[in-house]
Amino acid sequence: MVEIANLPFNGKKIYIQSMLNIPSEDIENNVKQAIELEKAGCEILRVAIPDKSALALIPAIKSAISIPLVADIHYDYKLALGAVEMGIDKIRINPGNIGDKDRVKAVAQSCNQKNIPIRIGVNKGSANKGLVESAAEHIKLLEENDFHNIVVSIKSSTVTETIKANREFRERCNYPLHIGITEAGTERMGIIKSAVGIGSLLVDGIGETIRVSLTGNPVKEIQAAKDILKAIGKYNGVQIISCPTCGRTKIDVETIANELEKAIEGKNLPPIKLAVMGCAVNGIGESKDADLGIAGGNKEAVIFRKGELLRKIPENRIIEEFLTEIDNFVAEMA
Repeated sequence: MVEIANLPFNGKKIYIQSMLNIPSEDIENNVKQAIELEKAGCEILRVAIPDKSALALIPAIKSAISIPLVADIHYDYKLALGAVEMGIDKIRINPGNIGDKDRVKAVAQSCNQKNIPIRIGVNKGSANKGLVESAAEHIKLLEENDFHNIVVSIKSSTVTETIKANREFRERCNYPLHIGITEAGTERMGIIKSAVGIGSLLVDGIGETIRVSLTGNPVKEIQAAKDILKAIGKYNGVQIISCPTCGRTKIDVETIANELEKAIEGKNLPPIKLAVMGCAVNGIGESKDADLGIAGGNKEAVIFRKGELLRKIPENRIIEEFLTEIDNFVAEMA
């Protein structure tokens, strides 16, 4: 079984990853961003090591966070050896891109000695052959050196290609997979493409770690990853459902749902399901599996609990009264 620091890849949990995007020479702000990402819920963090001076990032970041740190390295095998010496928890490298077999052997032996996994990262732009064939070639280079502590990532910016390649790889090989859509884009389309690609694979039971790759602040990647996992029941957190509204709606569902999201953000709540529904048609009936919910009437709403009506409340007190019921429900769960 592959294990990164204290995180086992045993199929019981899907880990959320992200990557620092601060220039490597700026150690202070790399450390600051690493702390922000851990607080946001990042569970495995990657940092680019483009040159020898960037190795100084490793001890600086590791001293500030408690999650595993991965060194992202291309071409220069000496950087991989240096990262191991600096105490890195995992190496991301393509064995076929670091030179002759002696160099691959040196990296494999160094990682074996300290039980450090190697992630083979195959992207559409770096694959000489097909994605799966390229991954197989890289794996063989490590296996020839009796190295099996391997994680594989096979990514394309094309959603369907990523899904197809990862499904094919899983049929051929059982190494843990880190999944995502590479170069997914800016927030709007990047999240949509990632949700389709990552979600499809996770529903198939494929993937031990995920990254939502977005252009911009990586903290947004963490929230998007959590939301994808929540959508398929793989993340223990609050799930809010709300109706799209129609001509029957008599309360401001959009504002209420948004205010509710903000009100519970940052609260350490157990995995409960909350519903904000616009009318009786889409209210208690369609959301009766929610732990708690509200259904709108004419400038008022009813609060219901697991399909049972509790009481009516005026529209101007919906959030306040609903939060009180949430607190009561959580207290009873304790």
